[in-house]
Amino acid sequence: MREFATLPWAVRLLLMNHLVGHIGFYLLVPFLADYLLDDLALSAAVVGVVLGVRNLSQQGLFLVGGSAADRLGARGVITAGLAIRAIGFALFAIGGSLPVVLAAAVLTGFAGALFNPAVRALIARDSGTRSAQAFALFAVFGNAGAAIGPVVGTVLIAAGFRMSAVVAAAIFAVLAVLQWALLPVRPVPTPTAGLGADFATVFTDRRFWAFALALMPMFALQSQIYFLFTLQAQDSAAPGHGPAAVAALFVVETIAVVALQVRVTARLARSPRRGPAMALGMAVIGIAFLIPPACTGLTSTGGNGLADTMIRVAPVVLAAIVLALGVTAAQPFVNEAIGRFAADRLTGTYFGAFYLASGLCTVAGTALTGAVLDRTGGALSWPPALLCAGAGLTSAAAVLALHRRNMLPAAESAPSPDTSHSTAPSERSAPR
Repeated sequence: MREFATLPWAVRLLLMNHLVGHIGFYLLVPFLADYLLDDLALSAAVVGVVLGVRNLSQQGLFLVGGSAADRLGARGVITAGLAIRAIGFALFAIGGSLPVVLAAAVLTGFAGALFNPAVRALIARDSGTRSAQAFALFAVFGNAGAAIGPVVGTVLIAAGFRMSAVVAAAIFAVLAVLQWALLPVRPVPTPTAGLGADFATVFTDRRFWAFALALMPMFALQSQIYFLFTLQAQDSAAPGHGPAAVAALFVVETIAVVALQVRVTARLARSPRRGPAMALGMAVIGIAFLIPPACTGLTSTGGNGLADTMIRVAPVVLAAIVLALGVTAAQPFVNEAIGRFAADRLTGTYFGAFYLASGLCTVAGTALTGAVLDRTGGALSWPPALLCAGAGLTSAAAVLALHRRNMLPAAESAPSPDTSHSTAPSERSAPR
């Protein structure tokens, strides 16, 4: 909280927006599949299409949202994204047919593509030399919201899914009004080149893309807690205890991030050399995947009680803690570095490009992990673990290579926050 209190007002507002937005998102989305299957009687294949469309409309349009933030101003783009998500969730509340549900999925995904890069760009610019610390708090607030949201959703779902959708829509509508009213208004300079020139600047930045290729596995590996680690927890648990094991996995991982993030970032930020910190984080992430298969024989028990499940699942939970530790070490400095590459020029576009590439890497990585699982027959087997560990360690080696070649931006080159003129993505005075 001391770190939070010393950040610029706009950054603090966005952190609170991140917390409340995650609560609104996670009080609804975890229950969406059941609603589509049971209440609307859609097939599992159609439900998969709806959920896939939501993810694709977000990940695939990150570059659009980032570019819009640079050209139209982050304040307007953030507000529009929040308002569109409110409309999307409202459609879930009133929709009873597949076309309405698909429209809601597209709108909620597109909304995330708008405000996610814009929020990160604004934090990177307004926090100046303290962007790593700001992004550390960004992770803490997001994880806290992701933990609180399902609890609130469990209470609301008793009144029906539509009630949850209405509450979620209301949360995002209020956030949209607050961001529009409270975020600072800054004039947007007239672009000196076309949109194509902006994209050319980003996509021909060789240093940035070397960095992006080295760090893309971070999000792909982080997302394995929803896939490989979840399957490992279910396979380790005794019959009937699978859901409890998965819940424990997510609770412990969230607690680890909230407890460690600020401390780990503060410790590593003492050195202006960010490359070793990011490489350390990626190496730790890779090592985390080796823990469950290495401990399989050590934690086997003959019983099927709760205590037996706790013993069997302990290696997976430990792996989740180690994964969280690696993410806390790497992620704030990755976001900081993206802002440094942009150097106040096309910050939103740089963030959008990085997250688009990371999203594609995540899809490919998860598909590859699934293919390996199908061929090797078990989430706790060595092949998927070695695949993920190899990706993490290769990423660490690549980051160290970039560091040794001085291809990473230095932390001390960050601009200091200046409230007298635009250090955040600037704004048009007229509404977007």
